[in-house]
Amino acid sequence: MKPNAPLLALAVGAFGIGVTEFAPMGMLPVIAADLGVSIPAAGLLVSAYAFGVLVGAPVMTLTTGRVPRRTLLVGLMGIFTLGNLLSALAPEYWTLMAARVVTSFNHGAFFGVGSIVAASVVAPNRRAGAVAAMFMGLTVANITGVPLAAWAGESLGWRASFWGIAGLGALAMIALRLTLPHGQVERSSDNGAMKAELAVLRRGPVLAALALTVIGSSAMFTVFTYIAPILKERTLASTGFVTAMLVTYGLGLTIGNWLGGRFADRSVDRTLIVTLAGLATLLVVFAGIMPWQAPAAVVIFLWGVASFALVPPLQMRVMTAASDAPNLASAMNIGAFNLGNAIGAALGGAVIGLNLGYPAVALAGAAMAGSGLILVLLLVRREARVVEPLPARC
Repeated sequence: MKPNAPLLALAVGAFGIGVTEFAPMGMLPVIAADLGVSIPAAGLLVSAYAFGVLVGAPVMTLTTGRVPRRTLLVGLMGIFTLGNLLSALAPEYWTLMAARVVTSFNHGAFFGVGSIVAASVVAPNRRAGAVAAMFMGLTVANITGVPLAAWAGESLGWRASFWGIAGLGALAMIALRLTLPHGQVERSSDNGAMKAELAVLRRGPVLAALALTVIGSSAMFTVFTYIAPILKERTLASTGFVTAMLVTYGLGLTIGNWLGGRFADRSVDRTLIVTLAGLATLLVVFAGIMPWQAPAAVVIFLWGVASFALVPPLQMRVMTAASDAPNLASAMNIGAFNLGNAIGAALGGAVIGLNLGYPAVALAGAAMAGSGLILVLLLVRREARVVEPLPARC
């Protein structure tokens, strides 16, 4: 896709959100030691963010339905910036917890409304690619921003990382204000009616699309949540190799996001079918080759490609199903991603708790991907029947 200033501004916002969501995972020991809490307690800062996304997505979308989209997106990044400033200044644990929740409230609405804006500033046959371009900021954050924030946390203190992320938020606010056009993206909803947005969520196709997002995200995070212990205990990898694999996975995410947008512009459903089938296959293979570093590295890269190739078509499926009132449904899809993260982590943890071994974790992720594939095939078959023309009468 050619350079596009509004898409670049949206990607900058997505980059900042990606860093603030995942950076604490690399700073948990530093945060725990500084605030005098345990590692599990510090881990709740990550869970609090996910919970805030689930709550904030519908609340922020429904209460801002009449706000112009450009104004809304700038305001959401303002909340993001404020939350990270509060995090940097937090004197103790519970203040930091509250600041994390405040920060998370922008997440679902930003990606939800941002996806609609991204799709509106390009030609109709480029909409999925535009959504992928915005989400590229999120994937790049995992390659560069998160490791950089973790390094800054170790070298300069965890507060320095949050100061830097707040600066990113301010930059995104300026970029969005200067680049988002008026006209076709001036209002955040075609009718601004809360009832219309809520009514969309009762539609079968919208609920099915949201369920598909939950399943697809669960397939990814069932395994990714435990990638470090898998590599250390099963692959017998060094810390350096684990770090390299996280970067490798992030590169796969970035390429997968681009490919997902490119092919979803041709066919959303075919992209979902191929990607879910590929994801299930790769996780089965990963279960078998965990002990060997070289083949594991190849599969981890391809697994990253398949994982994020799902994101643009999943987002487009929801936006299409709720085309007449897409804001709430699009934001809820981001919440569905986070719900899938939580379900996947719980599933993988349950498998480990039952002492079934790390290969079984990968197989559980493959089973989730297979479930998503079955759901897509059922939906495609059902939709084909609905649009099938009636036989001509003689």
